[in-house]
Amino acid sequence: MKFDSPLMEGRLLKRYKRFLADIRLPDGRELTAHCANTGAMTGCAPEGARVWLSRSDNAKRKYPYSWQLVEVESGVSRGVLACINTALTNKLVAEALAEGKIAELAGYDVCQSEVRYGDERSRIDFLLSHSEPHHQPSSPPAYVEVKHVTLSLQPGVGSFPDAVTKRGQKHLRELMQQVQLGYRAVLVFIIMRTDVTLVKPEDAIDRDYGQLLRQAVAQGVEVIAYATDISPQQIRLSHAIPVVL
Repeated sequence: MKFDSPLMEGRLLKRYKRFLADIRLPDGRELTAHCANTGAMTGCAPEGARVWLSRSDNAKRKYPYSWQLVEVESGVSRGVLACINTALTNKLVAEALAEGKIAELAGYDVCQSEVRYGDERSRIDFLLSHSEPHHQPSSPPAYVEVKHVTLSLQPGVGSFPDAVTKRGQKHLRELMQQVQLGYRAVLVFIIMRTDVTLVKPEDAIDRDYGQLLRQAVAQGVEVIAYATDISPQQIRLSHAIPVVL
């Protein structure tokens, strides 16, 4: 997934009101950028960090600049980049599904997004199925939920969530229900930073989520994780990494 235009570099002054960030450009100008991330962004918003912005030509936007990347501190390597724009994660996965880059989800020829499902009226990120299901009797439709991971509290270890997530807990309950109905249910962690080699639930932040995740796996929900390669030019899905429960 390539960025539509070259990103601008700057320095983060502060993030505030969840959706806004003040940035200083190399020429000294300061601007306010939109931040498409409602999470805590722990470790991803230190003042003075190098950041990269995109610019929209849409005249109706109040804030034409969007914060995309940040250089984060890491105990593994230098120059670690993280993508803080959660809106890009599903776009990245959609491209990977279309190109067959997620081996565990290959073989489906129908991909729908934001489909309503479940007793709690959720929307699944992707519903994968076959246009001729009678030709694939052993491969039921797959309900795929995607999670964006940028938290890392230990070198090389990605953690989810970065804040208590009632919504994430609901998604796990909905996925378990789909397994009971005879469908596949798959939770995909996308690691949006370049220094992580495994991912785990962060029980210290949301113990209920961790317990539900382990329960979901015990009941047949599949959990996978993929690393990414990130640069100011593009983000690419890289390779599968372990999920440690």
